[in-house]
Amino acid sequence: QVQLVESGPGLLKPSQTLALTCSISGGSIMSTHSHWAWLRQPPGEDLEWMGAIAYNGDTYYSPPLRSRTSISWDTSKNQINLQLSDVVPEDTAVYYCAWARRGTTVPPTVADDYPYLGQGAQVTVSS
Repeated sequence: QVQLVESGPGLLKPSQTLALTCSISGGSIMSTHSHWAWLRQPPGEDLEWMGAIAYNGDTYYSPPLRSRTSISWDTSKNQINLQLSDVVPEDTAVYYCAWARRGTTVPPTVADDYPYLGQGAQVTVSS
């Protein structure tokens, strides 16, 4: 069974860069048709798809976040990484690593299409 565990700092100041890591066990991040995404849920709002990395290493980003977001992987550690630059208080949210398996080369771009999520990491941006 695939397990996802997010880790990273919980408190940042505006303009800093958020860096989160998702450690995956029970399956390879390069498994065919496995897609790995970062989702987030601000207080009182719906779950939001931020971006994803496909099993072939291609990355996809939500247009509003594309200029500030970078998703990468470390295949030697079986980890997925997220960087979000120039954070603002509106980036305060619970951030989730997520997994979906689809018979496509392009990952799903809707949060609800990811049935497997980690436990989430609270990130607060405050001066």
